[in-house]
Amino acid sequence: MTGKKALFFCAAASDIDPAYNQAAREAVRAACLCGYEIVSGGTIKGTMKVVSDTARECGARVKGVLPRFMDGLEYPDLDELVWTPTMSERKEEMRAGVSLAVALPGGIGTLDELTETCTLVRLHQTDAKVVILNVNGFYDLLEKLFDHYVETGMLDVPTRRKIIFVRTIEEFKAEL
Repeated sequence: MTGKKALFFCAAASDIDPAYNQAAREAVRAACLCGYEIVSGGTIKGTMKVVSDTARECGARVKGVLPRFMDGLEYPDLDELVWTPTMSERKEEMRAGVSLAVALPGGIGTLDELTETCTLVRLHQTDAKVVILNVNGFYDLLEKLFDHYVETGMLDVPTRRKIIFVRTIEEFKAEL
């Protein structure tokens, strides 16, 4: 085991474009092939389940982190399950020791996890590489917003360069 950990932020929703879950499968497989342990929100819902299913199929170690109020939603075959009191502590525990943070298409919770992680990159509180898998243009507006932040002086160029948007699995693999 290499000790490398990849954190996947993703949707809990199930009624989504199948391309998002397919991209999740391919990204998790690629990370597993590079020796990463997989960390996620650890539930049986939506893309989180797809991430765990794929990691298990690949033989990777899988860690899930859930707040106590989600008791009963945990993925049943995690190697490690960590319970936290709050969503904020969940995010902190999910990021602990990861070298790669990947944002797949997801909802407001995914956006929250991603933006907090980007803030921590800016503040030099994490060294994790942030890769955003922009499937079918899902994150186009966010990418434009981050570029707008640079143009208006709200985000420095070195930090913006650490937030990597990729559109294909091949581009994703190049970042591993």
